[in-house]
Amino acid sequence: MDKEQIQEQRRDTVGTWARQPLRFLKRQSQTALILESLALVGIVGVADYLAGFERSFLVFYLVPIGLGAWFINWRFAVFLSVLSVTIWIAGDIAAGAVYSSTSVPFWNAGIAAAFFLIVTALLSKLRSVLNELEERVRQRTAALRGEIEKRKRLEKDVTEVTERERRHIGHELHDTVCQHLTATSLSLQVLSGKLADASLPQAKDADHGVQLVEDAIDLTRKIAQGLFPLELEGAGLPGALVELCRRMAHRYRVKCEFKSDLQELTLDSNTAMHLYRIAQEAVTNAAKHGHVSDISVELSELDGNLILNVTDDGIGFPEPLPESPGLGLRIMSSRAGMIGGSVSVKNRPGGGVAVTCRLPVPRNEPKSRKDLEHVSR
Repeated sequence: MDKEQIQEQRRDTVGTWARQPLRFLKRQSQTALILESLALVGIVGVADYLAGFERSFLVFYLVPIGLGAWFINWRFAVFLSVLSVTIWIAGDIAAGAVYSSTSVPFWNAGIAAAFFLIVTALLSKLRSVLNELEERVRQRTAALRGEIEKRKRLEKDVTEVTERERRHIGHELHDTVCQHLTATSLSLQVLSGKLADASLPQAKDADHGVQLVEDAIDLTRKIAQGLFPLELEGAGLPGALVELCRRMAHRYRVKCEFKSDLQELTLDSNTAMHLYRIAQEAVTNAAKHGHVSDISVELSELDGNLILNVTDDGIGFPEPLPESPGLGLRIMSSRAGMIGGSVSVKNRPGGGVAVTCRLPVPRNEPKSRKDLEHVSR
């Protein structure tokens, strides 16, 4: 810890100790503060009398006067000022003070009263300004929070609309375009057969056209799968994650497995989609940039939380971790926040990265079963 950090820590400690009395006074009722202020005036007056007229305790009367001006109102502070001056003069006279003229105590009382009233006015004005500033801060904070909530809702709505459109386009590609291409492939196959029966050389061209259409079908299906995993609507999130691991293992030539100890899992389509996208982003990042050979995707339940954990055996992030996360990490955090969860990313002790998403779920929603494991290589 450097010198600046030590000084900052000391300032924080001093500030905490200084705020504690103010917090205590703010918790007091107005009646209690009035009684405490009057009691302080009495205590200072007794101490002033016991000290004798040669030692003045005038400045100590500012404590109850300040409390009255700050926590009650200026009228009560004026009353305390007059009371303090009266007690001060009366205490000096009772202690045996002798004045050269009868006007001297009145003059001293006037000077003391003027001093107390100036302090009262300054404290009251300062309190008024601070109250106004606090009110402005509260209003600005409320407005800022409202704006943040609006932006969050807008971001969530935009994401949901985007996912709906991707789902719609994915269905159209899979159910319409692929079907049309399949019909085209069948027609070309029939044509190729007829040309072959007629021993025409154009039969090879027809066969080549069939192959091109079949390739187009495979490409369209991959695009549809990338836009929207159709398994989410059938097998649910576990089935979609199994297919994700299978595709990633085939594409990047790595070991990719999915494990789950959940027998039943009921999630709405929006939550399932966000969890799938988080897993997809984590697996893709690991396969592309982590120099991995083994990726594991786990779905489990712990202490009322649904846990999605993606780990790998790659090179991990550089140490120390960058203060500004990349776009992929921000997207995962944003998606987790939209469904009330959180994402943590950290290096594993043995190497690699662990991406963990925690999502609160009802305690009775997920049920465990023993040793259920889906493996895709």
